[in-house]
Amino acid sequence: MRLVAAALSVTLAAAPILAQPVDRSAINRIIDQGTNHSEVMETAAYLTDRIGGRLTNSPQMREAERWTQQRFRDWGLSNVRAEGFEFGRGWSIVSSSARMTAPRPLTLTAIPIAWTPPTNGTISAGIIVAPLSETEDFAEWRGKLRGKIVLITRPDSGSEPSEAPFRRLSDEDLRERNEFRQPTYSPAEVARNLERASFEAERDAFLAEEGALAWVRMARRDGRLVHGEGYLYQVGATPRLPAIEMAAEDYRRLARLALTDAPPTLEITNDVRFNDEDVNSYNIFAEIPGTDRNAGYVMAGAHLDSWVAADGAQDNGAGTAVVMEAARILARLGVRPKRTIRFALWNGEEQGLLGSLAYTERYLATRPPETDPARTRLPDNRTWRYRWPLTPQPGHRDLVAYFNLDNGSGKIRGIHAEGNVAAVPIFQDWLAPFASMGATTVGIRATGGTDHVYMQAVGVPGYQFIQDPLDYGSRIHHTSLDSYDHLKPEDLRQAAIIMASFLLNAANRDEPLPRMPLPTQPRPSDPFEYPEED
Repeated sequence: MRLVAAALSVTLAAAPILAQPVDRSAINRIIDQGTNHSEVMETAAYLTDRIGGRLTNSPQMREAERWTQQRFRDWGLSNVRAEGFEFGRGWSIVSSSARMTAPRPLTLTAIPIAWTPPTNGTISAGIIVAPLSETEDFAEWRGKLRGKIVLITRPDSGSEPSEAPFRRLSDEDLRERNEFRQPTYSPAEVARNLERASFEAERDAFLAEEGALAWVRMARRDGRLVHGEGYLYQVGATPRLPAIEMAAEDYRRLARLALTDAPPTLEITNDVRFNDEDVNSYNIFAEIPGTDRNAGYVMAGAHLDSWVAADGAQDNGAGTAVVMEAARILARLGVRPKRTIRFALWNGEEQGLLGSLAYTERYLATRPPETDPARTRLPDNRTWRYRWPLTPQPGHRDLVAYFNLDNGSGKIRGIHAEGNVAAVPIFQDWLAPFASMGATTVGIRATGGTDHVYMQAVGVPGYQFIQDPLDYGSRIHHTSLDSYDHLKPEDLRQAAIIMASFLLNAANRDEPLPRMPLPTQPRPSDPFEYPEED
């Protein structure tokens, strides 16, 4: 009898667990609401055309914070709120211009670098090309920069695109997403990255002490694109000197002329404003309440903030509009899920995922404070993932799943399982109804760079969707082209439908989604790695 029981036990253990069926009737209703009654493009247009670029703590971002909350309320969502976290100064551009005045007059394409001060009128001066990419470069230029506008990038010879700037993912591209990549951990690399984190502030201080009037960097893309990112936003730590980023073609022209007998004179006028009324930034939340208070919640999110070279359409007005549209669809259908469905619009993502980090610290898990004196001056997000041990908060188990969208306007082609092999068959079942819409792939690969990262870092199931790249990486991401014109309505409607479906499936699943082990400090991937020489 024991042998029979043992055999039966083995057979049951080996038998596949029956998957919970997907409610395809509910998906039909989601598809109808998300196609025939979609409002995703109206939402995207208001965020981009009406409000515009939404730099963290800027006046435009404050407007976006108010407007998104009101839209959630208009659609009947519950517990709509803004949750603050400490950030720093707001900043906005009123107007700016850059001109070469000698050896000939020429208007140049440029943008002020975020959180640099105004010129307080027009600065006019000769230029000097002084590449400054590390602190060791300072010695070469000491005593040579006074009264100059300093071009800090080493000019290159330019480039021509070898691939089409716009593309969809091929079958081969999608297969590559399912190649498992072992995580790596290098204490030496962590140390190098943290050491470099203070360089931007050190360079600004050096230029100011040397008497430079302003500095200019070259845009990293050709095609007269500019970006304008800057990261010195903390109170008491913003830059001392005005600065601009210049289109690569214009920058190279200045650099070439600097080597001739007619070196250029440059005029810069930056009318920029600091907004210091409130140092807090605000994440925006709204909910569809669940029927089981003990079942936890599921969440979808995208970041509301953007850079300001354009209107922040693909990055990440697209993701914001999709999350808001998923909320509208489910609210309009009157769903009553088992678990609460929470919608999050994050702030401060562009400065280092700051809004989602604040949420993680408040509700999910904490880490001990930094004790290295050399690192305590850095923003908390720079060292957070490298501090151990991890201490779960009481709400750690309550978040059952988080779904993020932040890769432009491309349609969803699948989802990254983020190394969680137990989640793969579940997601395959959830994607099956959308194969005819192009969403078929569950990729095991882990991804980074956006707001699911800190949730994954504390063992909470956080997932990023796979999207067609379109022209996001080639010419849109953070650039002066990121306007409504490059959004794809059919793709955004499809993405909202799939987002709403995944949320409803996760909210109504009998069991929570499987979790990864609680992270602990990893051992070095190469225990015999030598540190690099200085």
